[in-house]
Amino acid sequence: VQLQASGRGLVQAGGSLRLSCAASGSISNINIMGWYRQAPGKQRELAAVISLGGWKNNADSVKGRFTISRDNAQNTVYLQMNSVRPDDTAVYYCSAGSRWSQGGMNYWGKGTLVTVSS
Repeated sequence: VQLQASGRGLVQAGGSLRLSCAASGSISNINIMGWYRQAPGKQRELAAVISLGGWKNNADSVKGRFTISRDNAQNTVYLQMNSVRPDDTAVYYCSAGSRWSQGGMNYWGKGTLVTVSS
């Protein structure tokens, strides 16, 4: 399984940014897709994930600001980031797998850097 992410960038606090991640390869067993993030000096943490059936799990820190969605036909997951804050600055990693795990799933994409300026 290959995960190709796009959407890295620099955004001002209060602004918006959308990340996308497309899965390819042997994806028949992929149920959960989503995003984890790692801020400088911190451990990687969940941002948001979504299942094929639409179940979602969002970190408390992003609730009400980030929206995860998925196009199952395109095997693509999106993270719409609104009202971003400087503490959203992190490397964002796309992850996918058959089951969700707090620490991440079977497959990982290369990280994409999001920098929020104050």
